[in-house]
Amino acid sequence: MLKVVIIGYGEMFTNLIAGTLDADCKIVGVLRKDTIKYPRFIRKIKDIINPSVEYNYIKSYHIPEIKGIKSVNSEKFRKELLKLNPDLVIVGSWGEKFSKETYSIPKIATINAHPSLLPKYRGPNPYFWVIKNQEQVTGVTFHLMDEDYDRGAILAQEEIKIFPADTGETLKKRTVLTARGVVCALLRDLSEDIIIPLQQCEDKASYYSYPDDLEISFRKTAEENYATIRAIHPWGEAYFYHEITALTPNPHKTFVETNNTKYTNPGTITSVDAEKKSISVLCEGGKILKMDDVVLYKKSDRIFTSNFIKLDVKEGNIII
Repeated sequence: MLKVVIIGYGEMFTNLIAGTLDADCKIVGVLRKDTIKYPRFIRKIKDIINPSVEYNYIKSYHIPEIKGIKSVNSEKFRKELLKLNPDLVIVGSWGEKFSKETYSIPKIATINAHPSLLPKYRGPNPYFWVIKNQEQVTGVTFHLMDEDYDRGAILAQEEIKIFPADTGETLKKRTVLTARGVVCALLRDLSEDIIIPLQQCEDKASYYSYPDDLEISFRKTAEENYATIRAIHPWGEAYFYHEITALTPNPHKTFVETNNTKYTNPGTITSVDAEKKSISVLCEGGKILKMDDVVLYKKSDRIFTSNFIKLDVKEGNIII
């Protein structure tokens, strides 16, 4: 039976735990983000008053926690790993780069779960970028950790279809569930046989950093804008300006429509409905971005959205 340590946070972390248990491996320790993020006494209070999903999951399965750690590269953490003597360390969603002194400790390997089809979309939050770039497929990759982010040799991959209405949230949910099945199969294979790692092809590699520009431009196509609106949810909000006022669309109530109006200039407001908080705008390429349930970007102003649209937003106005 393989002995495993799991490090991470969020849904990827809990699904890696589930997949490891599915594979009948022994989890000898887990390290969650809250242990690193909060001082001990604050973390204890938080675990009582507002426990995280990770904490509840760990407790429900009586999984031992590694505590009192401030970094995966600390001497204290390395000593804990040496005591636990794991065959594998599996990482899912973690901000620190692992030093060689840390990732070399497990008897077999330290493995990272990355939510893309490496070598494409290295870097943080590929969920956002694959939707924004209107990809049709993405995936999850399990690879060996080395001294560079997301560059280690590949052990397992699985493709995931991206649906036309996917948001970052819905794509992430499917990806982490897929990761559960892939890690289970990978661990069973490692228990029974030798897996030959596949080196990543650098000429196919791409890297994307954190999203920064979330402003919608009607000089782009309706499809491009719709992709940005969906991609950033739930981590942030896309927005556009009507004169000096910023508004943000609802990713679940935005649609791309054929232009059957008299308007031809990109940026023209083709219809307005203050009651439904709906604004439709013609985009470059000739299609309309219909945005229902639009709200003012500042959360404190959102109760005034309908009044703002009724008084200030008019069909025929041009916004860029």
